[in-house]
Amino acid sequence: MASISGTKKPPPPPFARLRWGQERKNEDYNILPFDESPIMKLPEIEVAVEFVSKTENLPRIEGVVEKDIFHWLSSVFGFQRGNALNQREHLVLLLASIYTRKKDLRGYDQDVAITRTIEQLKDDIFSNYQLWCNYMHLPSHIRNHEGYTEQQLHVIHIALYLLIWGEASNIRFMPECICYIFHKMANDVHQVLSSIDTDRKPADNFLRTVITPIYHILSEEADKNKEGRASHSLWSNYDDLNECFWSERCSSELHKQKEGMPLPPSDKILSQFIVGNRCIISSRKQKINFVEVRTFWQLYRSFDRMWIFFIMALQAMIIVAWTHSGSNFANNEDVLRRVLSIFITYAILSLLRAILDIVLSVHAWRSSEFTQLLCYFLKLVVASFWVVALLVGYSNSVQDPTGLMKFLNHWAGDSHNQSLYNYLVVLYLIPDVLAIILFFLPPLREKMELSDWPIINIVMWWVQPKLYVGRGMHVGTFSLLKYTIFWILVLSVKLAFSYYVEILPLVRPSKAIMKIHVEDYLLHKFISNVKHNLGVIVAIWAPIVLVYFMDVQIWYTIFSTLLGGALGAFRHLGEIRTIGMLQSRFKSMPSAFDRCFVSPSGPVAKTKDWRNSKEPKNMAKFSQMWNEFISSMRMEDLISNRDRDLLLLPFPSSDESMVQWPLFLLASKIPATLNMAKEFKGKDDCELKKMIGSDKYIRSAIQDCYYTLGDLIFCLLEDEDDKKFVEEIYDAIAESLRNKTFLQNFRMSGMPLLAVKLEKFLNILMADCTDDKEFKAQITIALLDIMESIMLDVMINNTLRGDQKRDQVSQMYNKKQRFRKINISDIKGTIWSEKVNRLHLLLTVKESATNVPLNSEARRRITFFANSLFMNMRIAPKVSNMRSFSVLTPHYKEDVLYSDKELKKENEDGISILFYLKTIYPDEWTNFLERMNCEPDEEDVRKWVSYRGQTLSRSVRGMMYYKKALELQCSLEYSNSNLSEEDGIRKQALPDLKFTYVVSCQIYGTLKNSNDSRQKDILNLMLLYPSLRVAYIDEVDEPVKEKTGGKTQKVYSSVLLKGDTMNSCEREIYRIKLPGPPTKIGEGKPENQNHAIIFTRGEALQTIDMNQDNYFEEAFKMRNVLEEFPHSHGAQKPTILGLREHVFTGSVSSLAWFMSNQETSFVTIGQRFLASPLRVRFHYGHPDIFDRIFHITRGGISKASKTINLSEDIFAGFNSTLRRGYVTHHDYIQVGKGRDVGMNQISLFEAKVANGNGEQTLSRDVHRLGCRFDFFRMLSFYCTTVGFYFNSMVTILIVYVFLYGRLYMVMTGLEREILENPSTKQNKALEAALVTQSFIQMGMLLVLPMLMEIGLEKGFRTALGNFIIMQLQLSSVFFTFQLGTKAHYFGRTILHGGSKYRATGRGFVVVHATFADNYRLYSRSHFVKALELGLLLVIYEVYGESYRSSSLYLFITFSMWFLVGSWLFAPFIFNPSGFEWQKTVDDWTDWKRWMGIRGGVGIQPEKSWESWWDGEQEHLRYTSIRGRLLEILLALRFFIYQYGIVYHLDIAHHSRSFLVYGLSWCAVLVILIVPKMVSVRRLQMFHMDLQLALRMLKGFLFLFFLAIIILLFKLCGLTVSDLFASILAFMPTGWAFILIGQACRPLLYKLIWDAVKELARAYDYITGLLLFTPIAFLSWLPSVSEFQTRILFNQAFSRGLHISMILAGKKDRPSSN
Repeated sequence: MASISGTKKPPPPPFARLRWGQERKNEDYNILPFDESPIMKLPEIEVAVEFVSKTENLPRIEGVVEKDIFHWLSSVFGFQRGNALNQREHLVLLLASIYTRKKDLRGYDQDVAITRTIEQLKDDIFSNYQLWCNYMHLPSHIRNHEGYTEQQLHVIHIALYLLIWGEASNIRFMPECICYIFHKMANDVHQVLSSIDTDRKPADNFLRTVITPIYHILSEEADKNKEGRASHSLWSNYDDLNECFWSERCSSELHKQKEGMPLPPSDKILSQFIVGNRCIISSRKQKINFVEVRTFWQLYRSFDRMWIFFIMALQAMIIVAWTHSGSNFANNEDVLRRVLSIFITYAILSLLRAILDIVLSVHAWRSSEFTQLLCYFLKLVVASFWVVALLVGYSNSVQDPTGLMKFLNHWAGDSHNQSLYNYLVVLYLIPDVLAIILFFLPPLREKMELSDWPIINIVMWWVQPKLYVGRGMHVGTFSLLKYTIFWILVLSVKLAFSYYVEILPLVRPSKAIMKIHVEDYLLHKFISNVKHNLGVIVAIWAPIVLVYFMDVQIWYTIFSTLLGGALGAFRHLGEIRTIGMLQSRFKSMPSAFDRCFVSPSGPVAKTKDWRNSKEPKNMAKFSQMWNEFISSMRMEDLISNRDRDLLLLPFPSSDESMVQWPLFLLASKIPATLNMAKEFKGKDDCELKKMIGSDKYIRSAIQDCYYTLGDLIFCLLEDEDDKKFVEEIYDAIAESLRNKTFLQNFRMSGMPLLAVKLEKFLNILMADCTDDKEFKAQITIALLDIMESIMLDVMINNTLRGDQKRDQVSQMYNKKQRFRKINISDIKGTIWSEKVNRLHLLLTVKESATNVPLNSEARRRITFFANSLFMNMRIAPKVSNMRSFSVLTPHYKEDVLYSDKELKKENEDGISILFYLKTIYPDEWTNFLERMNCEPDEEDVRKWVSYRGQTLSRSVRGMMYYKKALELQCSLEYSNSNLSEEDGIRKQALPDLKFTYVVSCQIYGTLKNSNDSRQKDILNLMLLYPSLRVAYIDEVDEPVKEKTGGKTQKVYSSVLLKGDTMNSCEREIYRIKLPGPPTKIGEGKPENQNHAIIFTRGEALQTIDMNQDNYFEEAFKMRNVLEEFPHSHGAQKPTILGLREHVFTGSVSSLAWFMSNQETSFVTIGQRFLASPLRVRFHYGHPDIFDRIFHITRGGISKASKTINLSEDIFAGFNSTLRRGYVTHHDYIQVGKGRDVGMNQISLFEAKVANGNGEQTLSRDVHRLGCRFDFFRMLSFYCTTVGFYFNSMVTILIVYVFLYGRLYMVMTGLEREILENPSTKQNKALEAALVTQSFIQMGMLLVLPMLMEIGLEKGFRTALGNFIIMQLQLSSVFFTFQLGTKAHYFGRTILHGGSKYRATGRGFVVVHATFADNYRLYSRSHFVKALELGLLLVIYEVYGESYRSSSLYLFITFSMWFLVGSWLFAPFIFNPSGFEWQKTVDDWTDWKRWMGIRGGVGIQPEKSWESWWDGEQEHLRYTSIRGRLLEILLALRFFIYQYGIVYHLDIAHHSRSFLVYGLSWCAVLVILIVPKMVSVRRLQMFHMDLQLALRMLKGFLFLFFLAIIILLFKLCGLTVSDLFASILAFMPTGWAFILIGQACRPLLYKLIWDAVKELARAYDYITGLLLFTPIAFLSWLPSVSEFQTRILFNQAFSRGLHISMILAGKKDRPSSN
């Protein structure tokens, strides 16, 4: 073994070897400079560097002098220099952070601490690799090697993994692919270590030979996605390709290595999969393990246990209700026998699941293991066998069988044997019994899933498919019991309600209906032998059955709200929610602060009653933190200077008995005491003391005033006699208090006059005086006045000491001799002015303390921070021992800092952003001017505005509070004046070692090349915050080396920048070449995060979005929350820490308030309950904190496959859970968050989320979680993810089913014949059941959690008031409308796809949306559906006659009319200036122009109706044949109207002949064809000479049709009502033609497509007119616009703002002509 030859010189320090060759010393470093800088002298850094630089015994590389392990590995394998430098620092920082914690907290010596540090890091980084090796039955290549220490080998392996990961680009989303690459290269490392020397590889060898081939495969597959339009089964996504590396084929290749064969490159594995699995029959690519098929059957397949349970329970309840209803002598044995038939249903549903497993995975067959396919087919055979066996067994138990039972009984031998069926049921249920036993033994189940025993493997093979993920997800027994009890309670109440309210009341009328014989059937009876009026039974029961399946969501919401609120109360939420409550608990805050934030030097036991402790501990540290908190709010302009002065806490003096509290606690106490003194007539000191002691802060205020005044006077006096005189007065007061003779020696009535003179004295001290002589004279006079008042007005009989001579006392009246020597040298000092100002405020502030501060946001932050100190927060470690962390923010094109031009740019109403914000935040603007001394410059104004928007500058300012908090924490910990050199270095370095902030500005390079102002703003942020790092994707043209002719190619790199404050420019730190454009492969945001994640540092990673903010006081808690990672929650340690959010955009409009409340309830009570007890909280975006090492070795912090991972964030939670992680939620820390505030913004956001949930429904993650969670955890998962959106859709579907069922009954005449029968007429079961549907429809499910959380944190009186105000502001209209948005986009995504990212914008929205904008956005999702439901309601009201006296029924129809009205008019109700007459006129003109413009290539949908109409059908162009057929099938429902109504026309004379229906079709054809014949565009084809003839033809046709109508009136009995009824009949028919034409577009495009288009245009014209007419009428009315404005902006009105100024504009505009 060769070693590098040494020299006689002493070895250089470790970091000296880490400076690579020809590396000039400069500022191009990230955190560690690797030079002689002080930070490199820290022991933990030196230890880490020493291990990284240990290369003396490594094999030599020709031409290379090894500097460190990373340099050596880069030379061996060809890693890039930038990657090696980046990962070198990464590893050093990780080792240093863990080493410090091991050494300090565990008490290990240095050698043991180093060993444990490396072992822990090795275990963390390679835990996934070790699991992968075990799964693939492979020996790990992390093994010992002769001649090398175990620690050195571990560091080499860790460095190799980090280098692979750092250069893997998009392959980082494929963790098992990285495991495969590492497995191969780790083996190569051992081969190199066994050699003497080795060859050097070029710097891009690894990228070119390993990563780029895989990238090209990914790119080719991504191209087949066709921007989300292609079916998921046509291409392989990240998950498909990653799962190749735990497939049987990969395993066989790995096992060949044992036999001495070389391991193929990873791209060869993928190529074999893609090429080898090509389907011979079609062009479809085979998938791995799972196929994302667009069908609602995926919901059944993923949650089959839930559906089986609910269907079996429904069947059992119907059987019991049916048997017992109407009979008091039901045979219990017979009932039990019938109930046992549910197991036949169980077997049939299991057979359905087996069929779905085969059918839905057909495109994965060729890549699936044979054993898995065998399992699928065996399950199908077994399920089929049990269906037949149970049916035969049950037929044997039936007496007097009929129908199918008779056939089966005959086939089985005509025997009657009940016990046979019972035995079969017992045998059938054995696996379920075993599953129940294992359910209560989660550790055993986990061991079985992870076991390698052959017998266990066979059992698990049958139970669930063999997968690498989804194993061992079980929780602790206590956690399991908690959510099991919860769901038993929920299901018990749900089933009881369903039985007694939904099912049992319908049984008796159903029996009666089945016995009624209907003679007068108004329509044709297509199936003549149908008995028992089954059509009516289906029409009545169908909505009830749907409600039965849906209302589990209601009961879940009710119980989770109640228990979530109780859980919040146990966590001490809302204990301090007002300033008054804060006042009562403030004395306990220092001790609470000490417990939470001051790290104990040893194992100190904390007292149990720390929450109520009044002993002020660590006041110095608390005051520093509190004052920094208050100062941060002042810098944010939330409070004024006066508020700041009232809130600041004075630094504690040396006298520990004297504690000075903030003035807002002592406000008005001195004036109140003076009034008490003035009126006090008693003579007993105890009585006075009792009166003063009634308020605990009065004593503090008096002491504060007393001692502060003394300090000021003594500082002013230079003459010793003067000082002695003042001392005598203070001594006299003290002696009187000791002897309890104060009232005998001092007059209380003189105190108010003394206070006046003191105030005058303080005013003199606070004044700016340039003439020192005059200033001293004024002070002298004021002091003499004070002493005179004391001697004459306050003192009784001169109570000075006896040795005080009378002549000295009399001399005090001689104003020329006393207080002539005044010292004013200290007056201009900060401490002096603070004391004077504090004393002045003490004497003069008269308002209540509960009014400070005035700003509501400042009050909220103060009370939340105070409350959090008393919550169950982990104790913060020392800063040196805390976990290091990073924050990552992705940025694309969003605003960074508003430009001056943007601030002053006025909209159509003359409103600029600056004017808008000054109007919305008048107090903050006033505070800003005060801070700027009323002269703000342009840059300051830009920042002030940007900090109130959703901008990058706001997010960066907030996140940099982490650095500021760490700096303060370091100064508190290292506060001694005699710090060692090491501690001094650590104090300066720790904030940078523990915190890193990276903003991934994806297109920074493009912005720079185009001189975009946003680039300059980002650069300014880097200069303002030196710790800020910016990563971006650089794109440059480089010449192609292999070719000539000057051709170039695009080269992409990940680049990290920092600000160079010396030269005012950015400085490049690292540049890592990429295999291609990274954002081409997957969704934009996760790809942007992924390229920058290699530049993050630490053990934790917080993901922050562009619309977020942070607060100093919350950043102070980061040490505490990071301490949650090592603590187990049940059986697991958390891998994601969930944090609550405060939505800061809810202060202006009603919509913003609704969304703020909805979002707040979800991120607090919702996520709190999901985490515990349900254990199904995932990652819902930001600002969760990831266990960074866990996630970077398991695929990252999101998933990025196109389309399927549209909601990329939640898949990180899915992935973490599937890989045995756990997500918690913590209420004691919060981060700010912005939300959409305009109606259209909100709808686009809801559409995006609904699209994302639709894609989740189809995903393998949801399928695996649904199948592998235990039953109750699976229920929680369903109700809180895709189930919520599915049930929202079912809520709408119930309305359709109910109304179409009633339409069937009305049109056929069955309603009149049956439901008015005496046996059924008074039954109200249907209406009672449908009330639950109305509960969801009107938004009550969303309101309940809001009320509970508001009540918990702000008081239930406030919650009730908010609820009433929300209803008055039409919140139910808003939530009903958004329900339609969810249902439409969720359903359409599952059926047809078309989901995409929808940019909502993050601007300030008080902008009027035109009618055309609203029509384009909501026409197909809301307006058309609302008109259909309205038509159904009109027809039912016209032709129906039942239940007119039922108030409950009226409520249901009212709720349906409410839904129709909400869907039609909510966009206009919540549209600013929606009913202003001039805007209405402009909207009409704009809409007519839009409708008339022809489309074409390049014409945007906003410009032309035709372009928009084509875009609305885009999802149908790329849908499957199944999707087209389903669309046609759904369109057929519109033909029902015509068929039903024409037979009710008076002209039909009650005829049931098909001729009537045929003639109606003739009328339809005439209506459609004749207008087309005489249309203007058709006539334009004729010569101009024929115009007169054509006009005469049109006139003749008009007269002809008029004559026909007159004849029909006179001869055939046509009536006016028939004309209106015909409209109701024929309009849906035309719409059906349009829908079918759109679905059949490929067939009709060259035939009658233009006719379909013109018909659609006519329908849109009609729809627009129907909508516009009431809007125009309301706009014409004088006060409607003002009323709408009040509804929309009530929050602003309640704050005294003039929103009308914003809506009407600052300046008068000339009225339009």
